Amino acid sequence: MPTPADAAAAAWVIDTNIVLDLFVFDAPCAGALRTELQAARRRWCATAAMREELARVLRYPAIAAWLTRTGRSAEAVIAQFDAHATLMDEAPAAQPRCSDPDDQKFIDLAVQQRALLLSRDKAVLRLKKRLAPLGVRVAQGIAVTL
Repeated sequence: MPTPADAAAAAWVIDTNIVLDLFVFDAPCAGALRTELQAARRRWCATAAMREELARVLRYPAIAAWLTRTGRSAEAVIAQFDAHATLMDEAPAAQPRCSDPDDQKFIDLAVQQRALLLSRDKAVLRLKKRLAPLGVRVAQGIAVTL
């Protein structure tokens, strides 16, 4: 019978910078995560607000120029997000609070789902010890053992 720890290991929350590494920059360190997503061994939990944030970031001039140079489109990146992420309702506000309000949505969902939270954001990483008792494991970046 699955335990709560098994459930947490099966759910991910992935911040926007990691999504960019995966689907925009094709970062070599994203290979293992990409393989896991394609195999669908874990559930990537996301919200509409996370999708909207990604769409907004894809319009930043530097990102849009990168997409153009590499022959990609924002629509294709959003389609990859949609193909892999499970959209969920917004999670209730959780403790601890993040010093960057834009990152709180990732923390709230990770706490609700007792998920592995993948992030490179320093404001999120500073909460690692405070999130652990809530069943959230925070992994810095994506070059981690998944």
